[in-house]
Formats: sequence, structure tokens, C-alpha cells
Amino acid sequence: MGIITVNGLKVEFGEQLLFDNMTFEIQKGDRVALIGVNGCGKSTLFKVLTGEILPTDGTVVLAKNLNIGYMEQHVCRNLDRSAYNEVLSVFSELLDIEKQIEALNNIINNGCEELDKTVEKLSALQDRFNLEGGLTCRSRARSALLGLGFDDEQMNLPVGALSGGQRAKLQLAKLLLCNADFLLLDEPTNHLDTAAAQWLEDFLTGSRCGYLVISHDRYFLDKTTNRTFELENKKMTVYKGNYSAYLPQRAERRLTEQRVYDNTIKEINRLEGIIEQQRRWNREKNIKTAESKQKIVDRLSESLVRPDSTPDSIKFNLGINTRSGDDVLSVTDLSLAFDGVPLFDNVSMELHRGERVFLLGPNGCGKTSLIKTLLGKYKANSGRIRYGTEVKTGYYDQIQTGMDSEKTVFEEMADAFPAMTNTEIRSTLARFLFKNDDVFKPLSSLSGGERAKVLMTKLMLTEANFLLLDEPTNHLDISSCEALENALSGYEGTLLIVSHDRYLINSLADKIFYLTPHGIKVFEGNYEEFLEKYKPFDSNPEPQKAKEPKQNDYKNKKERDALRRKTRARLNRLEIEISEYEDKIAAENEALSSPDVAADYEKAMEITEKIAKAERELNSMYEEWENLSLELDK
Repeated sequence: MGIITVNGLKVEFGEQLLFDNMTFEIQKGDRVALIGVNGCGKSTLFKVLTGEILPTDGTVVLAKNLNIGYMEQHVCRNLDRSAYNEVLSVFSELLDIEKQIEALNNIINNGCEELDKTVEKLSALQDRFNLEGGLTCRSRARSALLGLGFDDEQMNLPVGALSGGQRAKLQLAKLLLCNADFLLLDEPTNHLDTAAAQWLEDFLTGSRCGYLVISHDRYFLDKTTNRTFELENKKMTVYKGNYSAYLPQRAERRLTEQRVYDNTIKEINRLEGIIEQQRRWNREKNIKTAESKQKIVDRLSESLVRPDSTPDSIKFNLGINTRSGDDVLSVTDLSLAFDGVPLFDNVSMELHRGERVFLLGPNGCGKTSLIKTLLGKYKANSGRIRYGTEVKTGYYDQIQTGMDSEKTVFEEMADAFPAMTNTEIRSTLARFLFKNDDVFKPLSSLSGGERAKVLMTKLMLTEANFLLLDEPTNHLDISSCEALENALSGYEGTLLIVSHDRYLINSLADKIFYLTPHGIKVFEGNYEEFLEKYKPFDSNPEPQKAKEPKQNDYKNKKERDALRRKTRARLNRLEIEISEYEDKIAAENEALSSPDVAADYEKAMEITEKIAKAERELNSMYEEWENLSLELDK
């Protein structure tokens, strides 16, 4: 039996049906990707599994004592607590045990009446503390924060002083450390740069905990999952393997369902032709044949299942109006500073027609600022930027600025491209899923994903031959990411893209620029090839673990206290055993001196050997007692 069993699950809100007759089972250690278009009910399913939302119908059965960890359970409510102490709070039970151990140590050191009982209680608490990871909980909390991109200064900041993204990272760190049996991860790579996402992948793949994860990060899903659940058309379909393994399986399933449907329709049409012919002949034998064939048609019709329609997804191509020259962009010794604080300097690079270049680097290194400097939105402090002949630029802004929120989608497009007719505008918007009255939605009411689609529509219509894209897959669901990837792969112009989407980088990149504070390092190849030589390009490696004298002193003290208690306990047991052996030897000597034994040679030799053996063991105990006493004195 699985640790989570879902059978016939149905959830609806009023007249809106999210999913129906959902059935699946998750085994211990399963690492499952949950994918589907935005709004299909993925996050709602999480809340059903945690009991926050009750289903309309169906059952959810959890294994006995299963502890499910969900990110929303770890909201940071104490805004005055430091980031480090907020994460450490998940070990509150261990910290309470630690306080009890400290109190018992003080009692023993100051002397107490029931020493044996106190030592026994202390030993039990110490064993539990060690077994449950008490000695490492502080280092684990700090390691998680380092991996997610916090430095020592940020760890000491109060939660209230952190950004929304940093608070989300704290919630993620607490979730990962909460010792749950099974995790529900909702977009865990949001707000993470490439290094932090890679740390999270390593953490999850090295963990024994199973999880169900919602993510648009296809590279992350490939690295961390072994099953894929697709929520589509209000139904759940289960696939083996990660995201890349799921894609051909889904295509094969859809093709098979369509073939079965088409062949069944073809057979029904063939049989209906025979029935019509037999009825025209209208003989008794013909009528029986027609009735027999009709039964087959009825049976086929009852079992006929029309394949689900593929969910709507954006479909577009990126064309160019004019071909540029071979040399697209030349940058020499570019530098940029804000308020006297340098962001980068000595940036030099060359882009040529048709190249697909990705600009990578740690968060805050200035990638977006470099793009805006190239476009003239920021003024460089020094250096030269020179574009080639016939170069026309197109820009995708991850902040989604440059659109008037008071306008509707249609008005935004009509004002940007006045030469287009109303029909042309509506037809173009339909390719990005703005249909019927959707085109009259105000931009202020759109989701991040919908605003991204408006920007892509405008980008497509520019027909620029040099695209500078800043995080183009942010806000997009997986199907939209696939559509964008297909459009970019068929693009004939030049690309310079800032992105954390490693799947996209791996699919498209033929060159990578790695931005450092003192210039750009150039790497030929895709993301996987870049990773093989990542360290030479890393100008901002993970900070070395800072010295923690107080924490190390505390840990050493705890280890010494534990050793002292074990030594003292062993001495107590030895003293009891020594006393028992001394009594045993005395009893054997008394038996040896009795007249009956003295007259029996064999009996006397047997007792003598027992005494000799006991004395050897007793001498060994004396020696151990002396050594332990010396250790305790030290």
C-alpha cells in the first residue's frame, strides 16, 4: 500500500469543476512532478492532500503517522527574529532537549541526592539529542541558508527587513529541514538563481524523503523526479520517468488514442454501410445479418471514447524584416556604476549574426543593467558600444514595464502598431490566447503570465533581427515555455538572453557569456557543457564557512560532557561488576576449603580453574577502571 492513496477525487467550486475521478497512488520514496497549465488545480490538490480543502467527492488516504511538509505551513510570522533563528526554529524540540540537558548538567555538577537517576535521565536525553541530529542542527540550518544564497550578514537580519523573495527562501529552508516524511513543493525554484537551484537539486536528490513538486523549471524536474503526473482536461494521467521521459510518452498516448478512435469510427461506418445494404435487400437472412451488425455497431459506439482535445497553447513564430550584417554588436571596456558604486567594468564582447548567446551570472551582478546599457536606457560610465549595419533590436523586459495599465490589451496593440487593422490585431492576439472579449481586458487586471504574452505579441510584430530578452520564461507555464522555445529555435536573427531557465539554455545556447564584476568570460557550448567547467567562470564562489568560535566551543563542550557522562557511567558499572567478581571468587575459595571438595581432586581442579579465570577477568576490570579514572581526571 502506498503512503498516499487518492481514489475518485472530485473538486468543484460552485459551477467550476477543477478535476473529477482523479485516482493515483504514491509510494514511499517517490519523487513526483505535477504539471499542468496555470489554473488547472495543482495548488488546490496540495491543499486537499493537507486537509485544508475538503473534496466534493472521493477519498484521500494517508499512511499511518505520515508527516507531510508543505511550504505554507512554514510562514515566517515573527518579523523581529533573525533569518538564521527563524530557520533554526524548526528544531525547537531539539533545542528544548538541549536546555534540559544543560539544566541536568548543572544539577549534577552542583551535587544532588538522586545522582544515579539524574545521570540515567541525562544519558537518555543525550542519546535522543544525538540520535535526532541535535549536534548538527545549527550547521544544517546555516548550510541551507548558504545554499539558498544568504551570506552571514543576511542571516543576521530580522525577517521584517528581508525581501519577499528572501522570505520565500526562508520558508523553503524550514520546509527542507522539518524532518517531514513527504514534501509538497510548490514552485520551489522561484526566486533562486542558478547556483541556489543547483544546491536545491543536490539536497533533494541526496534526501531519502519523497515529494510531489509543482514547477515550471523543466531542467529541475529532469534532475529531481522519477514520475510525472499530468493534470489536463480535469483528469490525471500518470507517467513513468522525469519530464524528458514524459514528453514522448504523452505524444505516444495521444497518437494511440487518436488512432483507436479513428479506426473505430472507420469500422462503425463500414458496418453501417453493410447494414444499409442488407436492409435494402430486405430478405430474412439479410435482416438477421443487419441486426447482428447493428449489435456490433452499438457495442463499438458505447465503448467509443473521443480523445481529449489538446489544451490551448500559444503558437507563434519570430520572423525578421531585414537581415543584419555579419557583425551585430561590439562592446569594448564597458563599465557601469550607480552613485559611485561600481557594478561591473572592463566588459568586452562580440556578437555575430545568427548566434544564440545566454548571459549568465549570480543574482545582483548586473545582467539586466548590462542589457539596459546596451539599449541606451542606462548611460555607461566608460567604454564603447557599436552596432553593426541593418541591426534592429527587440527587447523583452522581465519587469514588464513600458505598457500603460489603463489601456486594454487591444488598445495597447493598436497604439503600438497603428498600421494594423482591427481584424489583424484580433487574429494576432488569438494566437496568444486572447480571444473574444479577452482582448478588452485592462492590462491592470492581467496576471503576470498574460502580461508576458502581450509583450511577446509586441516582440513578434517588431520583426527585429536582434532580440535582447531578459528572463522571458518568467511567469510562463510549461506549455508556453515550450512554445517560446520552439519560436526561438526557428528564429533566424541573433539572440542575447538573460535567463535562469536551464532547460531553455541547454536547448538553444551555442555560446555563454558569464558576467563578473571585472568583465565577461566567454564559453562555447550549451549549459551542460558549461557546467563541466563552471568553477573557472565562477567569480563569486560560495563563501567559505565562517568561523563560529562560540558555536564550535559549545559543540566541543557538549561532546566533552557526553564523553564524561559515558565514562562515569562505565566506571559505575565496572565497580558493580568488580564487587560481584570479588564476591564470586570469595565464594569459590570458601567452597575449595571445604573437606568434601578437598577430598575430590577433579572437583578441586574445576573450582581452581574457575577462580583463576575470574581473577584474570577481575585484573582486566581493575586495569580498565584505572584507565577510565585517569581519563575522567583529565
